[in-house]
Amino acid sequence: MATTTINTIEDLVRVLDEHPEWLEALRTRILTRELIELPRRFEEFAVSVDQRFEEQGKEIVEVKQEVREVKREVRLLRDDVGDLKGPRAEEETGKDIAFIAEQLGLTLTRVLTRDDLLALLPAQPLPNLPSKVRHSFTKADFVAEAADESGETRYIAVEASYTVNGRDTDRASRNAGILTQLTGKAAHAVVAGYRIDDRQRPVIESGDVFWHELEP
Repeated sequence: MATTTINTIEDLVRVLDEHPEWLEALRTRILTRELIELPRRFEEFAVSVDQRFEEQGKEIVEVKQEVREVKREVRLLRDDVGDLKGPRAEEETGKDIAFIAEQLGLTLTRVLTRDDLLALLPAQPLPNLPSKVRHSFTKADFVAEAADESGETRYIAVEASYTVNGRDTDRASRNAGILTQLTGKAAHAVVAGYRIDDRQRPVIESGDVFWHELEP
């Protein structure tokens, strides 16, 4: 066997490169078994973490699906409750029509029926009153005729809901506008309810629509 002379670190590196088995023997002497096995253990750990993340990802997807289902059920329940509360709001509003007129500085004359509203409409639909709008107008929650201090006739268009929302304010405003167009008389838009959607407060505060709060 040839003699190998090592005088510098470069000589040692060269020899270890030429004899990989010497490098392995030296690594075993210098490093502990734990350090030698560290790369393998880290690889196993990485695989385990990937698997756990994958499992957690599936769980997150399942939770999201369950949340969506709960939201859907809550929405359906809210709609059902709204259907039950709506008639109560209309009933209480009907009792308060005279008081609503008084709050507007008017004296109630009468509450118009659906036949009365039909009689106000012209035989032929106007360009801005297509059949769909005419039909919706005749199904207004309440339309009342009232008189101001001078005896001048005015109208009140009221929409009632348990919680007043944009649909109610829009319908009340639209119906008031139709009444003015058909009669030439001033008309007030009113919404009545136990609560009001906060998004509708600006239109209430502006005075464009009057809010009548029902007693709980």
